Amino acid sequence: MADYIGSIDQGTTSTRFMIFDHGGNEVARHQLEHEQILPQAGWVEHNPTEIWERTSAVIQTAMDKAGLTHEDLAALGITNQRETTVVWNKNTGRPYYNAIVWQDTRTDRIATALDRDGRGDVIRQKAGLPPAPYFSGGKIQWILENVDGVREAAEAGDAIFGNTDSYIIWHLTGGRNGGVHVTDVTNASRTMLMDLETLEWDDELLGFFDIPRQMLPEIKSSSVSEGYGETLENGPFGGAVKITGILGDQQAATVGQVCFAPGEAKNTYGTGNFMLLNTGTEIVRSKSGLLTTPAYKFGDEPCVYALEGSIAVTGSAVQWLRDQLGIISGAAQSESLAKQVEDNGGVYFVPAFSGLFAPYWRSDARGAIVGLSRFNTNAHLARATLEAICYQSRDVAEAMEKDSGVVLEVLKVDGGVTANELCMQIQSDILGVPVSRPVVAETTALGAAYAAGLAVGFWKNTDELRENWNESKRWEPSWDEDQRETGYTQWKKAVTRTLDWVDVQ
Repeated sequence: MADYIGSIDQGTTSTRFMIFDHGGNEVARHQLEHEQILPQAGWVEHNPTEIWERTSAVIQTAMDKAGLTHEDLAALGITNQRETTVVWNKNTGRPYYNAIVWQDTRTDRIATALDRDGRGDVIRQKAGLPPAPYFSGGKIQWILENVDGVREAAEAGDAIFGNTDSYIIWHLTGGRNGGVHVTDVTNASRTMLMDLETLEWDDELLGFFDIPRQMLPEIKSSSVSEGYGETLENGPFGGAVKITGILGDQQAATVGQVCFAPGEAKNTYGTGNFMLLNTGTEIVRSKSGLLTTPAYKFGDEPCVYALEGSIAVTGSAVQWLRDQLGIISGAAQSESLAKQVEDNGGVYFVPAFSGLFAPYWRSDARGAIVGLSRFNTNAHLARATLEAICYQSRDVAEAMEKDSGVVLEVLKVDGGVTANELCMQIQSDILGVPVSRPVVAETTALGAAYAAGLAVGFWKNTDELRENWNESKRWEPSWDEDQRETGYTQWKKAVTRTLDWVDVQ
């Protein structure tokens, strides 16, 4: 068998390709950013053609760096930004519209209407999700209703939908010349269109959004030994590599963090941040504002589910300090600036740029900075930004404890923000539990590699994957209980100031 596994990680701000060996160690990588298109307030788009071009480029560059060919890869896994919606013509490959990104809020009226007439309760029961602009269903409906010719093309079977996993696989396996149109249970579950129990598209849910069924990809397991398809000789790999793993990015990080037992949890800090708690083969329906979602499904084994807390703004809050306010020149400077002060100076920043996600689900909320006085400086705002990341995670952790009865004992963390050691210390202080970062911080790409490798026997089982996991650093809480609870009370008060800001019809 070949010595390596390839992994495409198509994210919100960039696409990377990584190569891993049997020990789960990184062999090579290349990464490229793509444009964030912001046509108007609340709208966030990507150019799908640019994403495909960047995907091809990162594959070729990483393979060249490592001096490898397609024959050196035992299999290929793919992970992706979830919910981001692409509709394209299967005969030409051309997108009908830009990809509508998961952060986009233009469909808030669609979501609100679903809740008004009771359909929202059906979606919660069947799909495990609250009606929200976050998910793909409303975005597909918006494209069908607002882009000329798409409705007719969809009904004729020419316009097809996918999250970015489906779009990339379609291109890798032939595109308009027989490209495979598939997805996995984790991505399908983010549409509001899949039944959690049957793991199939649901006709009643499709009817709520008036979406033709033939637009949708075939739903498969997250890891399949026979493969979803093979890459082509004239593609970026220069030959056939079997694609055997697909996982939405947060589920991929759960696998990469080897959270295979019920009660194990991880938190990934990227553009947003996402905490997942493994609940085993049991579907736990949230009463506290969380999502019920598949964590993974390996081959013919039963689906393993999770509770998820999705937070819209994490790394993007730090980017906002850099790009919109100009008070830092790069993400790393947020740590050095925040270190100039001992606390937040009474300042709380609730970055509800896209409304509030879990556990609030309030699309009427907008960002607010509260508690300002003449005393405060840019350092206080930088610290309040890091604290906002951590307080939002506590909101989710509290909801998980209510729903599951599981008390968090340690939080496994990954993603770009974990390089900010002050932020991770604050996270431990606010939660009151240790925070643990693994040696391989890119657990999203690693999880997709694991799913692909398990399918072809590159790794025998999940026990072998556990042996690859090693801790890089652990942070212990330093705040006392009074400091922790006072801060959290003030945070919750700040959240109330963001509500009812936008009128949602």
